[in-house]
Amino acid sequence: MPVVCPVLWPLSPGIGGCQDAESCVTASPRRTPVEGSCLCNSITVSAPTATEIGVCHCSTCRRWSGGPMFAVHCGPGVAFSGQQPPATYRSSEWAERGFCPTCGTHLFYHLLPSDEYILPAGLFHEQSFDVANQIFFDEKPEYYELANDTPKLTGEQVFAQFTQPQGDG
Repeated sequence: MPVVCPVLWPLSPGIGGCQDAESCVTASPRRTPVEGSCLCNSITVSAPTATEIGVCHCSTCRRWSGGPMFAVHCGPGVAFSGQQPPATYRSSEWAERGFCPTCGTHLFYHLLPSDEYILPAGLFHEQSFDVANQIFFDEKPEYYELANDTPKLTGEQVFAQFTQPQGDG
């Protein structure tokens, strides 16, 4: 069974230089690590710097965050430190979500099979991002619209990309 990431990879070949989930980690521009923190500053996160974000409009992300998730793809090289570890919630067979147990700040979406971390852009106060894509666009409610001109994929298109046999083109 393929690993299905229902959230936030740059999903089409060539978008962000990615051909698949693994190459997204290595193809993304990386610089020195960037640090962010939760609202109460009891948990700090250190992650590879990324310049692009994906936006997920799926109902799960919107319920979790109160709106679309502006997601930074950080790969497995993420570290948390501070007064306490993040609390976690297993949101699917393949993923868990982390948050600060004191202030409730959303800290990560973690793909368990690949150990990939996707972090909310708002954690990184000084970092600038470009919106690379939007996914689950068919689940986006009508009451908001982003002005960015980006590739937009439906949920069906997202899942199709992760269920295609490798090597088919």
